[in-house]
Amino acid sequence: MLQLIDHLQHGEQAPLTLTPPMLRTTDEVVDYFSQHLWVKRDSLQRAFSDSTLLSRYGIEPSYFYARVLRQPLEVKWTISAEELLDSIQSNYSRFWKGERTEAATRLGFAPLQVLTLASIVESETAKPEEYRRIAGLYLNRLKKDIRLQSDPTVKYAVGDFSLKRIRGEHLRVVSPYNTYLVKGLPPSPIVLPRTGTIDSVLTAEHHDFLYMCAKEDFSGYHNFASTFAEHLANANRYQQVLNQRGIQ
Repeated sequence: MLQLIDHLQHGEQAPLTLTPPMLRTTDEVVDYFSQHLWVKRDSLQRAFSDSTLLSRYGIEPSYFYARVLRQPLEVKWTISAEELLDSIQSNYSRFWKGERTEAATRLGFAPLQVLTLASIVESETAKPEEYRRIAGLYLNRLKKDIRLQSDPTVKYAVGDFSLKRIRGEHLRVVSPYNTYLVKGLPPSPIVLPRTGTIDSVLTAEHHDFLYMCAKEDFSGYHNFASTFAEHLANANRYQQVLNQRGIQ
């Protein structure tokens, strides 16, 4: 057994490819990597909260988890915590090099803001074909200085992702992630978005929609509206179906 450990630590290793799943917080990111790699969880926890270490990447510890992309990451099983951070950063830099950064600049966004908007878009629908339309809707609201009023951000602020119906008490939760109270984007992603969703934000649809509401047929799709009156009619139909089905 000791010989095996010595070989793993000092011998040649075939690279291990990890593709992170949907994760929401630094703790979830740390748990994921500590479960798949030799590095201990407490070492990873310290590295992800080390402001001096993370300053070389130009980001605060609270937001470094957002640089973990949901695409293959090739690492050694016995990688150290610091080496893992370097690998995450290198993967992130390659992803954003060139056209994506240029597209983000045209939107007036930094990459972190694109990731944050992509996380909201992905949380709003299970239908990827709606991503670009929803991204365009939120970009319209940001340009008009209208609160995003995204239900998934309220769930994140509350800390209860099982909520099926957002109510008044949820909307009043004080948090920088509650977009019913705070204008603009939250400070960081509410989930790690897929790379395809990121690209959907960078190539968002151009339209005049400002409102969206789940369709009353529970198909998973949404009704989109340009005026509040039209949106109110859509929302009333959806609320009636929720009441009929007893969904709280």
